[in-house]
Amino acid sequence: MKKFLLNRFTLIIFLLLLFIFTSALSYATKVSAHLQESVFRLHVIANSDSDSDQNLKYIVRDKVIEYMKTVCKEGISKDDYIKIAQDNLDNIKKVAQDTVIQNGYDYDIKVSIGEFEFPTKTYGDVSFPAGLYDALRIEIGNASGKNWWCVMFPPLCFVDVTSGIVPEESKGTLKNDISSEEYDLITGANTEVKFKFKLIEVFQSWGLVAKR
Repeated sequence: MKKFLLNRFTLIIFLLLLFIFTSALSYATKVSAHLQESVFRLHVIANSDSDSDQNLKYIVRDKVIEYMKTVCKEGISKDDYIKIAQDNLDNIKKVAQDTVIQNGYDYDIKVSIGEFEFPTKTYGDVSFPAGLYDALRIEIGNASGKNWWCVMFPPLCFVDVTSGIVPEESKGTLKNDISSEEYDLITGANTEVKFKFKLIEVFQSWGLVAKR
């Protein structure tokens, strides 16, 4: 009798754990996929990790963001921003190339729009889980140095990138494009959502959650 009860108790515990794991996996898959589909990122990769090349990366970043801020004024959706970037690829490349030359370098510039893999990244006080994201990528020279990124849509790039804090106005724009739970998740609003954020990372590392 005791053995029967023990086996039954073990089975119940197993089924409960299986239910929790399945629910968590379903949650992580849904949230991760929707976040990846909701944003358009800017990705700038330096020629190398030397101080001068890293500094040049930031100068190019600032010039490109300044240009994109101007041409994206009428954009109201992710598709708008991608279309604007596609229509302005040659101009974006020229802005980046001219900036490189003006700063005394002869590195070639490669500009592309596509789906790229990103590790978990933090922008000020907003974080995004690892995965495949649509992005405008700018490669400087050999593109073998550390990279810089931001979210072009919703427009988190167009804020003070040195402050470490994303303004509430920009967060409001972000909040309008994703669910409240997803918003809490990437802004780390409380311990529970931080745990869920970590859950997504773990499941992705196990290959249980597709990166797109």
